[in-house]
Amino acid sequence: MVKLNFGGVSEEVVTRDEYPLSKAKETLKGETLAVIGYGVQGPAQSLNLRDNGINVIVGQRQEEKQYWQKALEDGWKPGETLFPIEEAAEKGSIIMYLISDAGQMAQWKNIQPHLKKGKALYFSHGFSIVYSKQTGIVPSEGIDVILVAPKGSGRSVRENFLKGSGINSSYAVYLDSTGRAKDRVLSVGIGIGSGYLFQTTFENEVHSDLTGERGVLMGAIAGIMEAQYNLLRKHGHSPSEAFNETVEELTRSLIPLVAEKGMDWMYANCSTTAQRGALDWRHEFRKAVEPVFDRLYKSVLSGKETEIVLKANSAPDYKEKLDKELSEMRNSEMWQTGTVVRSLRPEAVKK
Repeated sequence: MVKLNFGGVSEEVVTRDEYPLSKAKETLKGETLAVIGYGVQGPAQSLNLRDNGINVIVGQRQEEKQYWQKALEDGWKPGETLFPIEEAAEKGSIIMYLISDAGQMAQWKNIQPHLKKGKALYFSHGFSIVYSKQTGIVPSEGIDVILVAPKGSGRSVRENFLKGSGINSSYAVYLDSTGRAKDRVLSVGIGIGSGYLFQTTFENEVHSDLTGERGVLMGAIAGIMEAQYNLLRKHGHSPSEAFNETVEELTRSLIPLVAEKGMDWMYANCSTTAQRGALDWRHEFRKAVEPVFDRLYKSVLSGKETEIVLKANSAPDYKEKLDKELSEMRNSEMWQTGTVVRSLRPEAVKK
């Protein structure tokens, strides 16, 4: 492990330098990694493992034709490396449970019988274990229960792997029955292409993840964008101007600068007018949203967010309702403007 200093706080992380792929492959020698679910994280993690020369199979319901077909297109072969969920779980020594949280609850009765002594149950989200009273997912003794949570979508996990950079991930051990849980989890983390791995707990992972998704990563940024766009439109700015000032400049110009060297560096590379205004108003926005974040975190800790997710995602008409909500977003003036703006980007015009 490497000990790093994060703003005065010491933390140990695992990198590929001291835990190379060769070590991961040696640890996983003789193991069969069964990726259950070929939806969001499943394709990326399984393909990365396969490309890294690790023995991996996929378990996917054939009735879900979209995902089964995607698995076929990605080169998984029925009866060899692609199986129905229960058959894959039986064959796997490390069962990578990567279907949706609601799906994990629904499929648990089919997975549990195959968790024989010495196997490992792997998650990329602490949801099902932490909220076990609601999900009913309680692993039996005799197995390892481990987690690697990439800090990005499945698509990002795959794209960063193909670029050679990898994406950072957290890792945790919930149950170590074999004495090998830590080596197993670090090896899988390296195998899926993590840039570096930082330690967490199942509880901390799910609490931070649910807060982040509803907050800065998705919910908050979408809401702030809509508020600013609507304000500019109300005051007579054109759709193009409102969108460019709200979304395009942020995502195309400023966020890449933040990603490169940090927020202060981005500020330093903007006009002095922008610097002064941003430095002053960031305090106003922080004070405004702190009460919202407090309510959000309490909702996560109490299990209310879990209740909402499980109820909504288990409903038979969930997909229909989701499509309606996403359609409303997609068809809003702001994001319709975005479609046009993206089509005018130089790279899009060249195509």
